[in-house]
Amino acid sequence: MDYDGKRYQMVEEQLKPRGISSPRVLAAFTQVPREIFVLPEKKAQAYEDFPLSIGLGQTISQPFMVALMTQLLDPQPGEKILEIGTGSGYQTAILSCLGAKVWTVERLKLLAERAQDNLSQAGYKVFVKVGDGSLGWKEESPFDKIAVTAAAPSIPPPLLDQLKEGGKLVIPRGGLVFQNLVVVRKEKEIVKEEDVCRCIFVPLVGKYGLKK
Repeated sequence: MDYDGKRYQMVEEQLKPRGISSPRVLAAFTQVPREIFVLPEKKAQAYEDFPLSIGLGQTISQPFMVALMTQLLDPQPGEKILEIGTGSGYQTAILSCLGAKVWTVERLKLLAERAQDNLSQAGYKVFVKVGDGSLGWKEESPFDKIAVTAAAPSIPPPLLDQLKEGGKLVIPRGGLVFQNLVVVRKEKEIVKEEDVCRCIFVPLVGKYGLKK
């Protein structure tokens, strides 16, 4: 299969028409091999316009949603970014491709191990931890930016505490069915929130998640 061609087709047909305009983000999506981050039996569907199961009740998000979260987060080279919900490692790889230093937390050990293998295969070095993502990664804080790839009922307080002054957090917030993608900014100890769009993510599981 022509995966390089599929990547460019994804960018031209799925991302650009929906408002993904950052040249850096678009370039990252042409470079990161999404086929590495899906299950072997799903490789033929790696660049389709929908989420895919990665096992254990988890998914790799639709390419557009990964791109939208990335564009909203606007990762810059050298920034320290915390990702909650490693999954297969695809969002992690995109952030790394953009030059960020990524710390990522995954609740499920098997997925964390697979993601580490996927990221190594793709050539990205990141820091992976198994644990409750709603608690963040206190030992490595503070972070310039935080990306949460699972839905929470509210912004987990530990994540706000671990976000630098002037930092940005992107998270799906809501219930099991209806959620909004939210951009949170921390400025002079004031938290500002902006709802971006409706979305559907798997629930964040943990102390401050939709499921305990």
